[in-house]
Amino acid sequence: MKSFIPIILGTGRKGSNSLKVANFVLKEAQSYGFDSQLINPRDWLDSPFTGEMEEEKRNKLSEIFQKANGFIIVSPEYNHSFPGELKLLLDNFYEEYKEKPVGICGVSIGMIGGARMVEQLRLVCLEFSMMPLKNAVYFSNVSDFDEEKFKEPLKNLFDELKHYCEKLAK
Repeated sequence: MKSFIPIILGTGRKGSNSLKVANFVLKEAQSYGFDSQLINPRDWLDSPFTGEMEEEKRNKLSEIFQKANGFIIVSPEYNHSFPGELKLLLDNFYEEYKEKPVGICGVSIGMIGGARMVEQLRLVCLEFSMMPLKNAVYFSNVSDFDEEKFKEPLKNLFDELKHYCEKLAK
């Protein structure tokens, strides 16, 4: 059985480095064997300031998240945390995330690849009863993004995610 793993982008900014990374993660997840799609907050939130969603959009996204076996979140680090639109998107759902594994990918133009954001987001995921993975991928220096350097860390994250998806499916 193929695991369905949505890739949730943490920012809706146009032309962001995180979008470039999320598209790379999506491509790698699909080549690894996951059924996957990119969830961009820009496509779902009607108001990026309040997190409001049209009922039709909310129902469609709820269906996608219910079907998911796990998740990968790709997010930039803003001021040592994650973007507000990611929190607003996450806050629209609870039951859909419950007891599902989540891998986190930090994105930064700096050298530590969003490490502080990853640690904070893990705590939020625990509150949603998600299972944050031990492995995370820290996409550092993304203004000079070298895909090859991140393939092995992503494979480790995918392997761990696959392990938990298989265990939880039993």
